[in-house]
Amino acid sequence: MDDLVRLPQLETARCRIHIPRPNEAPLLVRYLRENRDRLAPWEPAREAHYYSEATVRRQLDANRQAASDGSALHFVAFDKAHGQVVATCVFSNIVRGVFQGCQLGYSVDHSAEGSGLMFEVVSAGIAHMFGQAGLHRIMASHAPHNVRSEQLLRRLGFEREGFARSYLLIDGAWQDAVLNALINPVE
Repeated sequence: MDDLVRLPQLETARCRIHIPRPNEAPLLVRYLRENRDRLAPWEPAREAHYYSEATVRRQLDANRQAASDGSALHFVAFDKAHGQVVATCVFSNIVRGVFQGCQLGYSVDHSAEGSGLMFEVVSAGIAHMFGQAGLHRIMASHAPHNVRSEQLLRRLGFEREGFARSYLLIDGAWQDAVLNALINPVE
């Protein structure tokens, strides 16, 4: 697939960011397992097999196919100093035509929380999506009580656009969400 489509590779001061290959699955498995309990309140309920290397390898194959198809970019940030996964930044549900938009999701390793790393990684992703990918709109939602996500989105320039009741099935229950969007400032 890499021969057919050149997948994006981004770089920040602290990270190399790309769509991982299946052979990088052990690094992502470690990240997922180490952050499982901390991320559970913000993610869909996960079965035990979600954290297996075989499942992650299959998901990485699917993620690379989605990137090739242009439907999603599942970026993973690797720390330059140690090569470990420190964050994820996903642009999913990419829609072209008259919409030119997508959804944003992200997570950061417990060891980097509060360090500004998530801002650094998501900023690089947004620059790619508005620049090279040519999107017009990026949408992101957060739980009303997720203050860290709200603060990150404000710092990135997202504006609140609404409130959706019973919006996403998170941690096994339908939860409300604050809806936010960022419009490409260069257009």
